[in-house]
This record gives sequence, C-alpha cells and structure tokens, in this order.
Amino acid sequence: MQNQRTVADGLRLAVRALVYAVLGGVALIAIATVVSVLGPMLALDLYTPPVAAWWTVFTAIAVQGVPFLLLGTVVSAAIGAFVPERVFTRLLPRNPALAVPVAGAAGVVLPGCECASVPVAGSLMRRGVTPAAALAFLLSAPAINPVVLVATSIAFPGQPRMVLGRLVASLATAVVMGWLWARFGRDEWIRLPKRHTPASSGLRAFGAGLQHDFLHAGGFLVLGAAAAATFNIAVPRSVLDVFTGSAWLSVLLLAVLAVVLCVCSEADAFVAASLSGFSPTARLAFMVVGPMVDLKLIALQTGTFGRAFAVRFTSVTWAVAVTSSVLVGWWLL
Repeated sequence: MQNQRTVADGLRLAVRALVYAVLGGVALIAIATVVSVLGPMLALDLYTPPVAAWWTVFTAIAVQGVPFLLLGTVVSAAIGAFVPERVFTRLLPRNPALAVPVAGAAGVVLPGCECASVPVAGSLMRRGVTPAAALAFLLSAPAINPVVLVATSIAFPGQPRMVLGRLVASLATAVVMGWLWARFGRDEWIRLPKRHTPASSGLRAFGAGLQHDFLHAGGFLVLGAAAAATFNIAVPRSVLDVFTGSAWLSVLLLAVLAVVLCVCSEADAFVAASLSGFSPTARLAFMVVGPMVDLKLIALQTGTFGRAFAVRFTSVTWAVAVTSSVLVGWWLL
C-alpha cells in the first residue's frame, strides 16, 4: 500500500513538472511573440530602427530555441532518473585509454544538459568509473546528443557540413581532454563530491530534474538571446570588421563570447546562426566551446570538483576546443 502511494505521488509530481515545463515553454513563446509585436510599436515613440531590429532578432532566437530546450531537458531528466549508473561501469572498458572514446561516444545516445553533466560525472567517479572517462562524457553529452544535432541542422538549413563539423570537433575535444587527463591528471587536483543523502530516483527524480533543468536553462536561453540581439545591434559594424576581417580574431572573439553568454547547448545553434557576419569556422567555435566551457559550468565544476580542477580543466578545454574547431573548420567548412 505504501509503495503504491509512493508511486502515485511520484507520478503526480512527474506529470505536474511536465505540465509546468510545457506551459512554461508555451508561455515563453507567447511572451516573446507578444513582445515582438509590441516592441516595434513601442519603438515608434523613440523611433529607431535598431530597436525594432533588436526585438526581431531576440524573438527569432527565443522562439526557435524553446522547443529544443524543452525536449533536451525532458531527455536529460529521464536519463538522470531512469538510467542506472551501473550501466556505465559495465559498458566501459577497464583500460582508461579505451574507456575515454567509448564514454565520449556515449554522449550521442545518453544526452544531458551542461548543468546535469557535472553531477553525473561526479556520480560516475564515485561508482568507480575512471575520471578520464567520466570527464570525456561530461564534455560530450551536452555537445553531441541528438537534440543538439537536430537543432543545429534546423538553425543551419542546407548546411550538413556544419552539423558534421560540430559533431566531429566536439567529440574530438572530449576524447582529447579525456586522454590528457589520463596522462597528466593528478588525484590531488580533483575533489570527488561526497553524497550526504541518498539520491532520489524514478518519477520523483524525473519531475524534480525536469522542473529544475527547464527553468534554469530557460533563463539562460532568454539572457543569451538578449545578449546576442544586443551584440548584433549595438556593436558598430566598423568594430566587427576588425574581427571579421581576420579569421583568427573572429574565432577567438566568438570563443570568448560563448564563455560569457552561457547559452544552453540545445539553443546555441540559433544564436550562432544569427551571427551571420562571422565566418563558418568562428560560428563553429562558438558552438563547440559553449557546451564545454562557460561561466555557469566553471562555477558548477568549482563547487563539485574544486577550484584547482576547474582552473586547469576549463582553461585547457577552451584551448583544445578552439584548436579542434579551427582544424575541423579548415577541413570541412
């Protein structure tokens, strides 16, 4: 009887969270649509064409990104709640050099958002998975999962090379970082998190994870869309010409911008597509760096694994991601 009551409570919580997430997505689209209509009307009082253009860019990014954000958080919450952690320990080879590419490739079939990948990686390490493999999964899961790749294909219609480039560059970065940690990483650089309370699972965990991930990532999507729209409108063309005229400077600028904007990986392709003044390689770097290194991830990694780890790991990951993007962009784009 008690078990039935627990299952019923968990089911109600999961359904409630799913309803809240769907309603939140619909509300976000509705708000963005209303704002896009009222924005230019309000701008008539000031009348400046750049203000109306800002609303157009912001709405396009937000409305396109919300469905993929919702789908991505549903998949991430389901994996966190229903996929046992022992699956990883059974499937991964014991040899770290072999476990790293397998864990990196697992990001394709076991996706997760950036925020969820950090605690999942810590949990895998506690269960005996080698840190190198867990870190490869941490980087690959939010970067090469099917939701992200489909969103990229829609954001860049008729450009399959951009989707392939994102897949190859992101996977290469994750695998290289795993191998680097296996070769040079030290135990004293990383602090494994301790579990103080039993982890929840099942429907209750799914509901809580979905509600948290959607609200958290949705906020960053709105901020990222606003920042990208502001960047498109506020930055003078003469300043952009300084960077867009140089292949190296444009890549470095968008790689830094990806760290600052903190756009969710399910929606960052739409932000990258809006930066049409930059080269395809620079926009590829934006999409490869963002899911692996941004301000919120640095904070999460610092709190989970310690500052010594976060400083070393994020700085090297940024450099490897930029290098991988340049090489893949030169090869494919």
